[in-house]
Amino acid sequence: MTPAKPSLEMLRALTDENVLRALMADRRLTRAEIAARTGISKPTISDAVQRLAASGLVVDTGERTTGRGRSGSYYALAPGLGTALVASISPRGVTAETVDALGDTVGRAHAALSRNAGEHQAARALAEAATRLEGPSRLAVVSAADPVDRATGRLVRLPDAPFLVGALDPAAVLAPHVTGPVLVDNDVNWAARAEHQAVGVGDFVYVHLGEGLGCAVVTDGAVRRGHRGLAGEVAHVHTTGPDGSAMPLTEVFAALGLRRPDSTAIDVQALETAITSDAGTAETLARAVGGVLSAAVALADPALIVLGGEWGRLPAMRAAIDHQLAAGPRPVPVVAATVDSPELTAARERAVAELRELVVGAAR
Repeated sequence: MTPAKPSLEMLRALTDENVLRALMADRRLTRAEIAARTGISKPTISDAVQRLAASGLVVDTGERTTGRGRSGSYYALAPGLGTALVASISPRGVTAETVDALGDTVGRAHAALSRNAGEHQAARALAEAATRLEGPSRLAVVSAADPVDRATGRLVRLPDAPFLVGALDPAAVLAPHVTGPVLVDNDVNWAARAEHQAVGVGDFVYVHLGEGLGCAVVTDGAVRRGHRGLAGEVAHVHTTGPDGSAMPLTEVFAALGLRRPDSTAIDVQALETAITSDAGTAETLARAVGGVLSAAVALADPALIVLGGEWGRLPAMRAAIDHQLAAGPRPVPVVAATVDSPELTAARERAVAELRELVVGAAR
């Protein structure tokens, strides 16, 4: 049976998409340059540019090529194609940005937030930051330093969590500022997505060691979120405590006196001082973290362990954890995370990608 030929409408839609994606990558191009980059004939590209210009998605910039031969007109994405909102909710406050389809940040705002903020204060801070940005945006992507329920997008309060914002619903808070979907995930999952591009392997475990504790398992290049979205919440995994007895990982820091006063948050400054002045503390922490990572290695079979967070990236800590894992039955290399603000970086990249899909969808 002879396969059906693609319709003229489908071919035009594919060509239009190629033109838009070329302009998203290179900002301004002539029709000849678009043809060269896409491998599509110049007449076909010219027709597509005319269609896209008529639909308001592409504009003639008014600039012309110089040199020999006929001058060519430069085309670019039309202004006013909308923005995506990106927000990070953490103990450092709420940071919100708007980005366009070219990936440029066109607005940024920050609102303060305390570590024990609670749902209502966190909601006010998120709304405050979003209000300062020109909108509404076409979609939003949110990174939150708390577990996130996969089905509802609400934040989840787990025992001993150092950053408490209750059952905050970012989608509901952002509804006045966004006309489309709101995607919410945990900050450690976003950080793992950012590090995926840096490490160059598809199977690894990302561990956040900072004021809080977190983990993300990446297999075949995708973060595994679990049934509820709570995969990687390692604070209550039992490991070896300072006296050799079994205890939840989060309790190790209480036993060592490395928590902030009246909080379950780890005192990072005190921890750094302790491991610098006392090799035994570094060994104790490495043994505790190594016990959790050994379980992750057994279950997920990663090619690499990536350590992030304020004290996870310290050379002394990385070396001590690496030593612990090297002595185990299944040694796995340990490396330090390299991406700055990885959670916001990955959330921003996802927001730009989703916005571009909306722009391309308009052409279809």
